[in-house]
Amino acid sequence: MLNRKGKKIGAVLLTMVMALGLLTGCGGNSEQKDGSAKAENTSVKVFTYGDTTFNAENDESDVNPHRGYSGWACIRYGIGETLFKYSDSMELEPWLAKSYENVDDNTWKITLQDNVTFSSGRKMDAQAVKECLDDLVAVHERAAGDLKISNIEADGQILTITTSEPVPALMNYLSDPYACIIDMEAGITDDGKVTGTGPYIVQELETDKGLTLVKNENYWNGTPHLDTIYVKTITDGDTMTMAMQSGELDAAYGLPYASLPLFENEPYTISSCETSRSFFAQMNYATEALQDDNVRAAIASAIDKENFTSVLLDGNGAAAVGPFPESFTFGDTTVTAETYDPAKAKELLKNTGWTDTDGDGYVDKNGKKLMIRWVTYPSRQELPLLAESVQATMKDIGIDVQVNSTANYQDYLDKGDWDIFAGAFVSAPTGDPEYFFTTHCLDSSTKNRGGYHSDALEALEKQMAVTFDPTERASLATQMTQTILDDHAFVFSSHLKMSMVSGKGVSGLVAHPSDYYEITADLDKE
Repeated sequence: MLNRKGKKIGAVLLTMVMALGLLTGCGGNSEQKDGSAKAENTSVKVFTYGDTTFNAENDESDVNPHRGYSGWACIRYGIGETLFKYSDSMELEPWLAKSYENVDDNTWKITLQDNVTFSSGRKMDAQAVKECLDDLVAVHERAAGDLKISNIEADGQILTITTSEPVPALMNYLSDPYACIIDMEAGITDDGKVTGTGPYIVQELETDKGLTLVKNENYWNGTPHLDTIYVKTITDGDTMTMAMQSGELDAAYGLPYASLPLFENEPYTISSCETSRSFFAQMNYATEALQDDNVRAAIASAIDKENFTSVLLDGNGAAAVGPFPESFTFGDTTVTAETYDPAKAKELLKNTGWTDTDGDGYVDKNGKKLMIRWVTYPSRQELPLLAESVQATMKDIGIDVQVNSTANYQDYLDKGDWDIFAGAFVSAPTGDPEYFFTTHCLDSSTKNRGGYHSDALEALEKQMAVTFDPTERASLATQMTQTILDDHAFVFSSHLKMSMVSGKGVSGLVAHPSDYYEITADLDKE
């Protein structure tokens, strides 16, 4: 297995000719209009960016922040901005807003910047922000559930928000990509284009293919350096690697880990940082076998996180205990989870009646083999690798894992044709711990796909929902994390080390812990 990286790089190099043929659709090498990084017209700065994430599979079908998770594309590509943003230490800092005041438990007063305009030319005032947020909570279920806004008042540059109940993390939620402020007067096009306040304007867009951005000449916070940016969706790792090597791309997000050593030296630059993007599995409580805690605990004990992160991810991740990395203030190191222990896993299965009675290498009970349908998706390169690792280690304890890695994973989840779902999720995108629990672990959570329920967790969340003190919130997060770990409802395998590769002459592309801010006004190319 240690030879995986060398074999991968060799395979990449051997497929150069084939890959170059595929790259025709990713941008040529002479004509500026097709997205080439080698534009002939040197008076115009053209930039081509390869990305794995702009696709329907990731619920990023366009750049409309009021639809699904498309806000990520809106903020990543410099189209939209939020009232506040996160520093490198994930602390709130002003962006479209100057400041805020927590008037009382349910009332927040936000003072907006005075000099912001939308790319449409409209001034961003409190009324414009109100229109945007009113539409957001009307059409976006997750945002409405997070924000709990009951009323918004606009007075010049002062926005006053009243919530139906205390929302201590309201300013954090308003920094989520779904809260990018867009001009509702300019409208949202049928194909999901919006008018934001960012340094770039979306000109063309095609789901699963990419988009074209042009400079916002009237950007309020500096002068963008690039005239045109082509974002290319490239899901095949070898193709993206060859595109970077050949100069078809100026920069790339999502390169295979095995390819990163190819770009460690000049003229390339790699920007990396630890993030809260967690790779984890959640159990389907509708599966009879998984209703047994011993079986869930055995599965948790059969996942080799250290090998997964150090070998399969080539060190580009950290083995996880819970949903939050230790570097976060609420990533408490006192929480505990099952560690890799095949002997313990076998004993747990035996204690609950799962033994190999027919000698085929797999445990069975009442004449039925223990088979797990493991559903995941391929656009995150780590997930198929995790499935490969789990399939091998589960076999060692007698569990037959059938892997289904598909872009249509949601169809299988909706039909109930799954036992364990493994996915990737940024557990603390708002710099606050409550987000993960409210999205995944509660009765009301939209991503509680397995039907998990805990009276203890529901009670702790009721406390969290009305707790404003950050230290107390961190303590509650620790208790909530330990609760889901003790129930073996989720198994966290790793936290992502995110890397972006820039080519010759590129500056200003910097990895950020939130995984939000990629294309900014600082991005430049010589």
